[in-house]
Amino acid sequence: MTRTKDQAAAVLPTMLKALRLPSINRNWKRLTDTADRDGWPAVQLLASLLEIEMAERTTRRIQRHRDQSGLSAGKTFATFDFDAAPGVRKPHLLSLATGDGWIDNGGNLLFFGQSGTGKTHAISAISHTLIDTGRRVLFCSTTDMVQKLQAARRDLSLPSMLDKLDKYDLIVLDDLSYVRKDQVETSALFELIAHRYERHSIAITANQPFSAWDNVFPDPAMSVAAIDRLVHHSTIIEMNGESYRKRSAISRIEPANNHPTGPASDRPS
Repeated sequence: MTRTKDQAAAVLPTMLKALRLPSINRNWKRLTDTADRDGWPAVQLLASLLEIEMAERTTRRIQRHRDQSGLSAGKTFATFDFDAAPGVRKPHLLSLATGDGWIDNGGNLLFFGQSGTGKTHAISAISHTLIDTGRRVLFCSTTDMVQKLQAARRDLSLPSMLDKLDKYDLIVLDDLSYVRKDQVETSALFELIAHRYERHSIAITANQPFSAWDNVFPDPAMSVAAIDRLVHHSTIIEMNGESYRKRSAISRIEPANNHPTGPASDRPS
């Protein structure tokens, strides 16, 4: 069917809406006016409209994946204090954030260090960057993940849940050391680790060394098997700096102690 220019302009928004091309719908009038004025060939106009649609779809997809990731919006490289993390090389973390050389092969990231040294912030920053490159990441506390795995096991749907988790290129298990085998049965956690082994990546943060992991898994043999699978093809990063929270508390206290009249509690009444 051949339409006049005015007829085509009248029906185009409806067709673009039906085809779910919102970006083209927002931009076609501006670009067609430019094409008419500057004498663009039809192929140039079509390519320009499709480029806009593809770019905005990518932006929306990345934002959707970020919203679904469970990541804290503020824990990025822009807010990470590298000066307070001795032994952590900025180029190394930025390189890991590209995913090259490890995530495609199901490699793992293991962050160790005392509470407050920036482990969670570091892996969150890496995860945000991975999402920017098109990867899918799921961030959760290890306790929450164990509870969900256990619920799936009770419902006889654990294999199905493990398969659904395969859509994530990286699963981050935060604070693994806080899980205790006497609080919740953690053998399902081992099944997640075994399921993803050499297929999809896992990152963990822990404030205790491997030697203390007998507190996490139901028996020593399972601890050894879990550690073996996590360590194989892994990058291990130790964060040995002073606690961010402790340092922040001290910085708040010191100005009060250095006040000319002293802290309020020391002033004469």
